[in-house]
Amino acid sequence: MKKIEAIIRKTRFEDVKEALLEADIEWFSYYDVRGEGKMRQARIYRGVMYDTGCIERVLLNIVVRDKNVEKTIAAVQQAARTGEIGDGRIFVIPVEDSVRIRTGERGDVALYNAEKEK
Repeated sequence: MKKIEAIIRKTRFEDVKEALLEADIEWFSYYDVRGEGKMRQARIYRGVMYDTGCIERVLLNIVVRDKNVEKTIAAVQQAARTGEIGDGRIFVIPVEDSVRIRTGERGDVALYNAEKEK
């Protein structure tokens, strides 16, 4: 299992959510975040100048089985990409275990509904 953390532009969140659902990734959590980056570039949007280090971001936390890692990364990357500085980052982190609280199931079976697999 892997945990995928993606920091994306807030304006691209709906596109990323749709892409994840199309890739059959049905569960993830997300948070509004702010951060500072090394790249700085002033932009003008609707007459207002802003710094790309201060663009509103969304942090997605997605835990997937190993077989779904690449399609999850591809879905996020394609949907979040604008081609400009500040598109974000994707991090892949190993997950040691997971437990479904309701049933006590452990491991990657706790990440999905077995009925849907059949």
